[in-house]
Amino acid sequence: MKEEDYFKRQIQLWGEETQNSLKDKSIAIIGSGGLGCSLALALGTSGIGRIDIVDFDEVSLHNIHRQIGFKLEDEGKNKAQIVVKLIQEKNPFIDIRAFEINFDEFKKFNNLYDLIIDATDNLPVRKEIDIYAKILKTPWIYGSVEGFNGQVCFFDKSNFNVFAMSDHIPKGITAPIVMHIASLQANLALRYLAGLKITKDKLYYIYFNDNGELITQKFGMPKE
Repeated sequence: MKEEDYFKRQIQLWGEETQNSLKDKSIAIIGSGGLGCSLALALGTSGIGRIDIVDFDEVSLHNIHRQIGFKLEDEGKNKAQIVVKLIQEKNPFIDIRAFEINFDEFKKFNNLYDLIIDATDNLPVRKEIDIYAKILKTPWIYGSVEGFNGQVCFFDKSNFNVFAMSDHIPKGITAPIVMHIASLQANLALRYLAGLKITKDKLYYIYFNDNGELITQKFGMPKE
């Protein structure tokens, strides 16, 4: 199997030089549930050289309808391990690893990345990601979902402190919005890693209004 055949459509998009540059890039995806599954599938077959997946959690039955990397037979298994195996079966040209630990434990490795992507489901961990990313001087991409709504932001110079800290957990989530927000995160990530232009430190809020119209609002994030 030749890499140029596997990545043919992307090579047609931006050329062999850009595609080959992705081999030297590394990312960490923090969480391998709904957002993490979709991110891994979108980015794990893009040509990025190394991806680390971080998640201590196991698959529960209620996860499966919206977490597209899991099947019924995966219930009770570690999420990160399943996602890694899935990507390995799809892409032979990647170094992908599972870290079956929480984020506090993961930070102790002091691994260096070109980009960190948030796929968690709570604000306190995202705050820790922001602090960690600032220490490493590494940008990160925030994503969150609830109901039919979602948010995405590429954090570079801005500070996550603008969000009020709480332990709020979404009460309900539709499967399509999870994949939609992960897709936006993945597109930002891939454009950034490929050296294409992106807008940083701007929050995108995507939702359906009362008439069922899809709305995207944009908010500039305050800098540190």
